[in-house]
Amino acid sequence: AWQVRGLCGTYNWNQRDEFTTPAGDVETGVAAFANKYRASGDCPVLGPFPLEPCGAFAGRRELAAAA
Repeated sequence: AWQVRGLCGTYNWNQRDEFTTPAGDVETGVAAFANKYRASGDCPVLGPFPLEPCGAFAGRRELAAAA
């Protein structure tokens, strides 16, 4: 028990450690946390601003609108 960690959180009912990174430190923001889990240099680095998926992935806009 208590060994879950990753993008889905720690699942230990302690909200203060939900953004624990692979290195074991705790990030305070979503973008900084997600950037620690980037698997490839091809993935864009997230900034501290809210992600606009339709702007970032314009080719998927029609697919999202159809869903």
